[in-house]
This record gives sequence, C-alpha cells and structure tokens, in this order.
Amino acid sequence: MRERYAREREAISRNLEMQREALDELAPVIVQASEMIEASLEQGGKVLVFGNGGSAASAQHFAAELSGRYVKERPPKAAIALTTDTSVLTAVGNDYGFDEIFARQVRALAKKGDVAVGFSTSGNSQNVIRALEVAREIGCATVAILGRNGGETLSKADAVIVYEADETPRIQEFHDVVCHLICALVD
Repeated sequence: MRERYAREREAISRNLEMQREALDELAPVIVQASEMIEASLEQGGKVLVFGNGGSAASAQHFAAELSGRYVKERPPKAAIALTTDTSVLTAVGNDYGFDEIFARQVRALAKKGDVAVGFSTSGNSQNVIRALEVAREIGCATVAILGRNGGETLSKADAVIVYEADETPRIQEFHDVVCHLICALVD
C-alpha cells in the first residue's frame, strides 16, 4: 500500500509542476474564456456546460460554482449542467442516439449570446463536438476544455484550453483548476 501511495503521490507532484507551466502558457485563452462568459452573463445570457464521465462531474461542479457561490457572496450566475437530467439523457439517447444528448439540449435551451462549455479529456467525444457545433449555429460563444492533443474538438470552439497530459486523472485535475480559475475571474 505504501509503495502504491508513493507512486501516486509522485504522479500528482509531477502533474502539479506541469499545471504550473500550463497555467502560464494557457493564460491568454483562459482569460479569453472568462471574458466571454462574463460578457454573456452581464448581458443576461447563460452558460451551458457538458461532458462525459469525470468531465460530467467537472461540468456540474463548474455550473454549481457559478450558480451558487465560488468564494464571495454575490448574486447567482445563470449556469446549467446538461449532464444532470437523467430523463432527458436517456430519452434523447434512446430516441436520437448518444451523440445527440447534449446537442438536443443546447438546441432547446440556448439562445444567441449564451456560452456553451464542453469538457473532454480525449477531445474526441462526439456528443461534446455535436453540442459545440449546434451552439455555434445558434450564435453562442463556445469554450472547449480538453486534454491530450485536443483531438477533433480543436476546431469546434472559440476558446480552446488544452492540457497536454496523457492520463485522464491528471487531465481532470487540471480541468478543475481551470474551472476554479475561471470562476475566480468571473466572480
């Protein structure tokens, strides 16, 4: 057990150093994403957030920090995680296919000026790609928070934040750091 703990601790330590470097490199696009979100919210828009698995959890966490409170007491910000309504997810998945579970909700809920934020550790999640495409068609600003090399999603968003790690847990750790940073900037 101690040996496994030491290996995981070392992996986390290496990842923290990579995160420091990535935060410096990605500062312009993180600020860009934050400005897009802040501008939308100030004009009465909302943020629609989505992803699969651990990225679904990150999406929910991000929406909660915006609509609840990040650090300071302030009015709630309009943010919705499209990952939480199991009836919609299963109905759309059954009737239209899994690739449409977020796109269909974006089509139903988004309006021009909103922001769609998609999370994908691989950058190749077809349902995230489809939702970002639909959001663009509607006139939403789009943000992609990705891992590895960004995959197919690279060209699907206005602001693309790619953490070039290979291990899903390390990518998810950085994605949560990015969420907190954006919340701090928007707060």
